[in-house]
Amino acid sequence: MEQTTLESSPPPAPLAPPPRWPPSFNHTALYSELKTQWRITVPLVAMNLTWFAKIAITTAFLGRLGELPLAGATLGFTFANVTGFSVLNGLCGAMEPICGQAFGAKNFRLLHKTLVMATSLLLAVSVPVAFLWLNVDKILIHFGQQRDIAVVAKNSALAVALHVPVNVFLSRVKGLEGISMAVWISDFVVMALLGSYVLVAERRKGGKWKEEGGRLPNATQSVGVIAIVLNFDYLLFSVMLSLATCASVRVSNELGANRPKIAYQSAYISLVISILSGFAGGSTMAAARGIWGPLYSHDRGIIRGVKRTMLLMAIIEVVNFPLAVCGGIVRGTARPWLGMYANIFGFYLLALPLGVVLAFKVGLGLGGLLMGFMAGVVACLVLLLVFIARINWDNESDKAQMLTCHQQEVDYQDNEEHTNPKPIHTIA
Repeated sequence: MEQTTLESSPPPAPLAPPPRWPPSFNHTALYSELKTQWRITVPLVAMNLTWFAKIAITTAFLGRLGELPLAGATLGFTFANVTGFSVLNGLCGAMEPICGQAFGAKNFRLLHKTLVMATSLLLAVSVPVAFLWLNVDKILIHFGQQRDIAVVAKNSALAVALHVPVNVFLSRVKGLEGISMAVWISDFVVMALLGSYVLVAERRKGGKWKEEGGRLPNATQSVGVIAIVLNFDYLLFSVMLSLATCASVRVSNELGANRPKIAYQSAYISLVISILSGFAGGSTMAAARGIWGPLYSHDRGIIRGVKRTMLLMAIIEVVNFPLAVCGGIVRGTARPWLGMYANIFGFYLLALPLGVVLAFKVGLGLGGLLMGFMAGVVACLVLLLVFIARINWDNESDKAQMLTCHQQEVDYQDNEEHTNPKPIHTIA
């Protein structure tokens, strides 16, 4: 009897297969995602392009003052970018996934709390950064930079340091108009300090600039060349940064809303867009290399150097676009440490030593530095692509729910205790 019952029972149902990535894309979902990313990216491009165009225009006027003001101001801005803007931008990147996932989960209390804490942290960090900028000339001279360029770099960094408090004050007093006023005020300070230095130095030296010093051969011209090339790179970076921010926003929003499939689709559509944009940006830079140099300088050596360097940079831009978007994707998953490890290996362990060897040991100069940088960019991109391909999007969605919903429950309990306090029992 028992044997008959066992034989007549239906076989157990097979286990459901685990979710497979990638899911199939359909035209409706693709069009909807492209439309959403377009609405996010275009305003970001306009905002970032306005900011970086300001830098390009300022550098054009510096180039009219001569090689030394151009090289010194560029070195000052680069120092400020590495020791200040990059630090502040990294701290902002820490709040990016939290705010994005909180917005997707409709946890606006966590969103507001994160914004307030991040703003307070940025203001606190700005104080030691400003003091560091005030001593930029001593730091650069200590590392072997020629004194003339270092002094001009200090003037530029000083003006940038003044930009932070002026921006805070005028933004509170005048709002949007105040921010615009702070931009031109800081630019005016840069030009005034550089013009004063030119007049004083010319009188002391009889109109002859100091040529020796520096690490690269003809350091003043080399820094001037890279300054002009980087100004075109800044314009492309404004697009690159916008695409990366859009990817981070879309991924973090969808993970916070517990939609891992859409988060995956957003990530890979952003990656495809970045590859196409990289080829477009690199082609544009290569096509403009003959007309870009004369906009900044009439020196034949600088113009020739710009043409050669922009061709190398055009190749780098093809990789830079998808690299930036990969960074945005890993930030959207609240795992920025992936980008940190990739950057440490790609740039500090590979690009920097390789670039130094090619530039100084092999004797390739500025071109050798860029070749080393190109190798680092490629290595960094490969590492991030491997990381992204191995992401379990279901697990990332679960982590986002734990982050945002747990915080929401804590805030709800705090509100309940505040509005309905527990009765206090006293003993008569």
